[in-house]
Amino acid sequence: RPVTTHRRTITFSNTMMMMMMPLYSSIPLLTCLLNHMLSVEAFAPSSRSVVYNSCHRLHNVHRPRCVSASPPRPMANDDDDDAINTCSTNNPQPTRRQALRQSANTIFSITLATTASPPPSSAVDLPNNPLRPQYAQSTGGQYKQAKRCTAYLVDATIPPSLIPYRAQREAAILKNLGMGRGTSKTPFIEEGVNLNNFMNKAVFGTYNALKDVVGLNDEGEGGQKKGGDNYQSFVFLGANFDGDSPTAAGDAGADAALAVSLMNDICKPRERDGNTAVALAFAPQSSQDDLNAFLSSDGSNDALAMLMKALVQSGANESLAASHIPIMQFARKKKYPLLALAPNPSDLETIRKGGLQSLDGDRRETYVADAQGFIALTQEPKFKLYTDKSLLKDFQPSTTKGGDENAVRAEQGNFFAERILVHEAGATAIAKWATKRPDSLVIAIAPIADVRFMGGLNGRVPRVCQFLNGRSEVDEEAVTTILLNPSAKETLSESKFLRLEIGTAPNNWTYQTKIADYLWFSTMPKVNMLPRMMNEQ
Repeated sequence: RPVTTHRRTITFSNTMMMMMMPLYSSIPLLTCLLNHMLSVEAFAPSSRSVVYNSCHRLHNVHRPRCVSASPPRPMANDDDDDAINTCSTNNPQPTRRQALRQSANTIFSITLATTASPPPSSAVDLPNNPLRPQYAQSTGGQYKQAKRCTAYLVDATIPPSLIPYRAQREAAILKNLGMGRGTSKTPFIEEGVNLNNFMNKAVFGTYNALKDVVGLNDEGEGGQKKGGDNYQSFVFLGANFDGDSPTAAGDAGADAALAVSLMNDICKPRERDGNTAVALAFAPQSSQDDLNAFLSSDGSNDALAMLMKALVQSGANESLAASHIPIMQFARKKKYPLLALAPNPSDLETIRKGGLQSLDGDRRETYVADAQGFIALTQEPKFKLYTDKSLLKDFQPSTTKGGDENAVRAEQGNFFAERILVHEAGATAIAKWATKRPDSLVIAIAPIADVRFMGGLNGRVPRVCQFLNGRSEVDEEAVTTILLNPSAKETLSESKFLRLEIGTAPNNWTYQTKIADYLWFSTMPKVNMLPRMMNEQ
């Protein structure tokens, strides 16, 4: 019976070893078990038990057997370690102390081997262990990139921070822009219910829900919803169409494809109203008739070739015009007007050589509607900060005047005059079209340098709208700026991180300006591009 118990014990141990403990070999565990039983039998009343003898024989299976002819004599005293008989001087029976010491050494050796040594190739492992955590499961040696969002809100904190938006929320954000709600310029506040505000949510949440039912909310003056004859909204998409951004992966058409994708969602709420336009910052205003002719055409390849030829003849960059073909085809398909924003190249050449004062007065009035506001803007501290930190960063002196400081300074002044005229002319063309149409929407495509830090075309639109319509409700929140696939260099950053603010210092906190309202990417951006990340929304 004890032998049967012993065999059952060993069988159960082997079964548990194979199921629960993938050890390197069954021999160390069996040795540990036998030594443990030896230590237990050492304290038994009779040292001649069958269990002791069986375990002893299994434990010494590799040792030479006892050669003594006389049987072992019983111990005189079980408590006396020296009274244990030996079968031979070369192979003595272990004492209790030796059995305990040997058992402890075996257990220590197995524990050390299983925790410190790497498993050999012959070790038993479960490849599909459901209890193993997700981060510890193998991918077969293949690198698996972490999933990151492609849309980020630039929060108006000091300094600004990035709030990622999941893919499920991107369409809702764009549709809100299409409905004319604009973008808030105040810091984002997470409206989660907690112990500090649950009563506030219960009371005012019910009040706001009732206001939504009757068509009122807290937006705009008098609690009325934004919209009407004196309100328009604007969305500026900043894109360089060069494919230099890491998220564009060298594809020069990635920006145009992303712009069309965003415009599809933005324009859905406006498809039935017919008051949506697409503005092109690269197209000279002298090519407006050619754009209108393309919209009324059948959109064939011949009509597109005629448009491209007319744009190049008017002074537009040929490669830049080719990059805008998907956008112009989208506008023709949706029957949206195309607006040309850029001044004529001949006028820009005149300013580049002699300054703004060298341009004919009638031509200046064509490009500048609010002359007083145009002049006063250049004296504001906020605009001066934008000029120093962003506008003049794109100035490249000519090689012929590199050694003459006065000539370089004069050339820089003419460059400044040229850029502010380009921005004012584009903002004036957009405002003139929008103010004639109640609750209209204009989507403008412009280079990143002309819309970053809210100081280019996008920053001038509210002022011009208020000049053209004294009751205009257009403010900064009615203008939304989205940069498409921006790179660190395009945000004027000296590192791999995107630059989110125009400059943080104690003396310019009042004029602090963020890079844009949103950053949108075609593919997942690298983690070393995104500074000051917040939680996903």
